[in-house]
Amino acid sequence: MTERALRLGTRRSKLAMAQSGQVADTVSTLTGRPVELVEITTYGDTSREQLAQIGGTGVFVTALRDALLGGEVDFAVHSLKDLPTAQPDDLALAAVPLREDPRDVLIARDGMTFPELPSGARIGTGSPRRMAQLNAYARNHGLAIETVPIRGNIDTRIGFVHKGELDAVVLAAAGLHRVGRIDEVTDFLSVDTVLPAPGQGALAIECAASNASLTAALAELDDPYTRAAVTAERSLLAALEAGCSAPVGALADLLADGQIVKEMRLRGVVGATDGSTLVQLSTTGPVPETHDQALALGRELAAEMLAKGAAGLMGERAL
Repeated sequence: MTERALRLGTRRSKLAMAQSGQVADTVSTLTGRPVELVEITTYGDTSREQLAQIGGTGVFVTALRDALLGGEVDFAVHSLKDLPTAQPDDLALAAVPLREDPRDVLIARDGMTFPELPSGARIGTGSPRRMAQLNAYARNHGLAIETVPIRGNIDTRIGFVHKGELDAVVLAAAGLHRVGRIDEVTDFLSVDTVLPAPGQGALAIECAASNASLTAALAELDDPYTRAAVTAERSLLAALEAGCSAPVGALADLLADGQIVKEMRLRGVVGATDGSTLVQLSTTGPVPETHDQALALGRELAAEMLAKGAAGLMGERAL
């Protein structure tokens, strides 16, 4: 008798289905069991409100977690940047696989790069974090841009440019890679210009904490460096008391000397969405060897940022 298929809970968007499908193939190879995708609609998928209005945190995650806890699915795949920073005790973050490109990218009309955009260019993004950094960059370089809040899936967002409603949109490189549309990018935004969202480009694979055998099997997909990096980034986010709709960017990267990884650098930014004020700092330390060390790296940088006035830039707290 063959073992029953493992049920993988996923959002229904084209991007979610693509990344879940890739994980399903890997898990099936690892475990020798078939994996079937179970599509689940989340509040964030059905609400037409701006993410900043509906609180951001957890809107794409809660329904998947409920399905996990209710036994409807065996494990779930999330975009890590959608996960609330507090991990529930009854769910295990079983794996954080190797991260995709964490950068933000521009898709602009006529193949333009960011510096080539005309004065008054309209750039679409639903992210206060991106707005703050794009506007700050424009201010510092004498560019006049207008950031326009948008929502929708990748097709919808790129469609605004093709239809001439916007001059450009900003998206995550990772999502475009996963749906095979990276060749439409007109400019890769340097992390020196726009720091990504904490955890951007990484996936989170969750299952019930009580399912020890599945947790152990999924752990084979874990990339320890990616996990350390995103743990530090999310620790910074949590210490700033920010949800995933707050204007916070963070990136931890490994500094290598030849082939030997020596240190981890964590950079963080928080800004007013009009770009008038940014608090941007970085810290470098030994590569974290434990979860607690990674958490400490994030907390230390957050404390420095708060001392420099970051709290006043966090916008409205969702109650």
